Amino acid sequence: MEAIQSDELKRKIEELSIFNEIGKTLTSTLDIKEILNIIMLKISELLRPDNWSLLLVDDEKGDLYFEIVVGERADKIKNKRLKMGEGLAGWVAEKGERLVIRDARADERFSKDVDLISGFETKSVICVPLKCKGKVLGVVELVSRAEREEFSEEDIFVLTTLADYAAIALENAQYFQRVTELTVTDDVTRLYNSRYMYDYLEQELKRSQRYGMELSIIFLDLDYFKGVNDTYGHLIGSRLLKEVAQIILNSLRNVDIAVRYGGDEFVMLLPSTSKESALKVAERVRNNIKNNVFLQEEGLKIRQTASFGVASFPADANNKLDLIRLADRAMYNVKNTTRDGIQSA
Repeated sequence: MEAIQSDELKRKIEELSIFNEIGKTLTSTLDIKEILNIIMLKISELLRPDNWSLLLVDDEKGDLYFEIVVGERADKIKNKRLKMGEGLAGWVAEKGERLVIRDARADERFSKDVDLISGFETKSVICVPLKCKGKVLGVVELVSRAEREEFSEEDIFVLTTLADYAAIALENAQYFQRVTELTVTDDVTRLYNSRYMYDYLEQELKRSQRYGMELSIIFLDLDYFKGVNDTYGHLIGSRLLKEVAQIILNSLRNVDIAVRYGGDEFVMLLPSTSKESALKVAERVRNNIKNNVFLQEEGLKIRQTASFGVASFPADANNKLDLIRLADRAMYNVKNTTRDGIQSA
């Protein structure tokens, strides 16, 4: 009896040590990617599920998206989104309560959609909310196959404890990220602001100089935008700017940076891009803006054009201020003549 109690005590001490270490690790960083990576490693290490996923709540869209998917055919479901209340994960996110299902297919809350997409046959499921201060931030879902043993009470305890630590760390990191974003992003368009642009451009120029790469910048100014504000008001003008920002983002690569410089001026920073290629990007953005019908939901159906200026490193300038000045000047040459056009520095 004493030996059994001693073994049990050792196991409990070991568990506490593990969770203490996890707690310290998770709360020692404010980097969301690092936190998610720690969660991924610890779940795989401690629980070894066949398939598992971490879904995060998208507050803007009011649904869930798969942030991490681990296991067989994970790529098949990583782009799927779940509505609040949909399936077991959606139910947990909506209710904020954990679920332990021995036979998922016998539960009316279970949705077969993910199994149909992935080809996986779900048997038992543990689904735990990442909940902090009463708010559900996401859901961790562990899934086992039909032929595997059911999850144990210890598995449930481990996952629940891990989820509690993870929720605190994630909430802190998301708050820090929101505060950080406020200092470098524009409130209206959610693009980067000019403060961020100057810092980024300085670092990117140093990198381009070091590795002998090109760098291009595009200035964009909307034509006759003042008329939109004067006719429809600044609220409608802001909505138009937001739609223009989305067109710009959709026209760029992931490595490119889009900036609202001020008023109705935008800047695009294109790393590792020659002037010739930047002119093609500017032409693509120009056409996308010109061919779009704006503010259709408001019933206004506004058409819009823009004037563009392009400058490149090292062809036109060797420092950020000259690069910005030359692209800006080229843009104003278009604006003061033809409008709806592109000029190179």
